[in-house]
Amino acid sequence: MKKIFIINGSQNFAHSGGKFNQTVTDWTIEYLTNSKQFEIKTTDIKQDFDLDEEVEKFVWADIVVYHTPVWWFQLPNLFKKYIDDVFTAGHNKGIYRSDGRTRTNPDINYGTGGQLHGRKYMLTTSWNAPATAFTLPGEFFEETSVDEGAMFGFHKMNKFVGMEKLNGFHFHDVEKGATAENIDIFKKNYTNHLEQIFKTL
Repeated sequence: MKKIFIINGSQNFAHSGGKFNQTVTDWTIEYLTNSKQFEIKTTDIKQDFDLDEEVEKFVWADIVVYHTPVWWFQLPNLFKKYIDDVFTAGHNKGIYRSDGRTRTNPDINYGTGGQLHGRKYMLTTSWNAPATAFTLPGEFFEETSVDEGAMFGFHKMNKFVGMEKLNGFHFHDVEKGATAENIDIFKKNYTNHLEQIFKTL
């Protein structure tokens, strides 16, 4: 059985209650549980956690699934702190060994010191921005995708520790467009995405 570690990176702040990413987390658990092919561990970053146990989850997993909203074009502060703390605690404990360089030739091999080789990860994000803000000429993100723009550093972080990227899923216009009808469409499209991703693993 494939081992899946699911992280809910949402938090409560201002007008955000973190409910949508909890819903997406629940959809992921529902899909994987119904398939009966996966062993699942989870973390909700809003809850108390032990750093060494979180490191062990990353080392244990075949696939890490990250769920996060995007605030001010970055990860929420608690999720960023979670990653900073857990990855740092994972130094020489299975997450990363070094930055990959040697003192004899420090100009090459940066980013090759990760210890999570053989693992894969998938990212979902949720945005108030509509999808067209990323695709239409003259719009805010200048025709730059989520993965190549706002989440570029996130993907490099995972590459640094040795993980391979699976195609992610980005939910757009969540705040203004979260009608019951659209939530049903989100679930259908996301479930189809999970089917496409996990049937090839």
